[in-house]
Amino acid sequence: MPRTVWLLVVARGVNRLGAFSLPFLTVLISTDFGAGVTTAGLLSAAFGLATIPSRLAGGRLASRLGRRRTIVLGLTGCAGAQLGIAAAGSLAAVAVFAVLLGLVFELYEPPSQALIADAVGPSERVRAYGLFNAALAAGGTGAGLVAAALGRWDLRWLFVVDAVTCLLCALILRIALPADHADHADRTDHTGLSGEGTPSDDAGRAERAEAVHPWRDRALRAMFLSGTLFALVTTQITMGLPLTLARHGLEPADAGLLFTASAVTVVAAQPALRLRRLAELSDSAAIALGHVLLAAGLAGYAAASTMTAFLAATVLWSLGDVLVLGRVLTVVADLAPPGGADRYLAAYGISWGVATVAAPVTCTQLLQHVGVGALWAGTAGLCLVLAAAQLRVVEPLLRAPGVPVA
Repeated sequence: MPRTVWLLVVARGVNRLGAFSLPFLTVLISTDFGAGVTTAGLLSAAFGLATIPSRLAGGRLASRLGRRRTIVLGLTGCAGAQLGIAAAGSLAAVAVFAVLLGLVFELYEPPSQALIADAVGPSERVRAYGLFNAALAAGGTGAGLVAAALGRWDLRWLFVVDAVTCLLCALILRIALPADHADHADRTDHTGLSGEGTPSDDAGRAERAEAVHPWRDRALRAMFLSGTLFALVTTQITMGLPLTLARHGLEPADAGLLFTASAVTVVAAQPALRLRRLAELSDSAAIALGHVLLAAGLAGYAAASTMTAFLAATVLWSLGDVLVLGRVLTVVADLAPPGGADRYLAAYGISWGVATVAAPVTCTQLLQHVGVGALWAGTAGLCLVLAAAQLRVVEPLLRAPGVPVA
């Protein structure tokens, strides 16, 4: 992998190691400020809603200001907002800083993903994005342990340490990444380093950015719809697993152990992506297979009642996660016209913001009205629908997307 990819992978792992504060935002609101569960949930939903324009802004700023500047801006903004939450003396102040955090939270993603797309050839993008996701998982294995230690002391320190890791990540990338005038794909070779740019290069890039219209691309719209449902499934797993364990009389905190097992599985499975049979699968076939594995694991949750059964199901759906996450970003990057990867990846990434807002409602309502078994069986069924749709609906558009149509 080129140097740029490894820089982003290492920085992402460092950043993820400290990214354990957000799950405790509602707890902080409830314990330190005496707010009810409904109020805490609304503030968390407000954060999720704010991440949607943040993702779009990340793609636009990357085209206008440059990718390195946008990455550093996003990370330092996150650090400032988290320090604000840690120092807040009122519920209103927490609410303001939570929304501000959402508005800068996703600025990092489009330029970093686009840098990876430009740094490697199309045949290596699956591996590169797989490493990027593995860095998230590897950082996540330690994040839970750090959170458990600091959370017993003072929840506010979670946000302080998270801010420090954001600043450290920003410093690493500010020093090591190529300057912005050399970031454009047309001037980037496969080492991840580039030559000097000129003002005319910057003007040309701005003109090309204005000509990119992701939402007119039917193939991207299809990927976005599928990606939103996939993000909803993933977010429901995060929210629903602790509640599910509690319904079975198990310790809800043990969900942390299952999430650690998932992270270990994601890291350990990376070499499998290079196996010939997997590497030769088309993108849609690999994504569909990933959805089938997700369905099998979630069906296991519907039938599980012991930690051993939950662990086996977790490993199964995590393998599906590896296949889907490694391929979808590659597909979106390949759809983008020259100079348009930032905007395309930003548009696709809104799916996670939508899921962050929707999942708290869908997960809790399903648990309350239909129960644990139906929640996971229904989610498994949705994954099977996604697998079929990928092959029957999305794949034809990817093979012959044609001219983008409004």
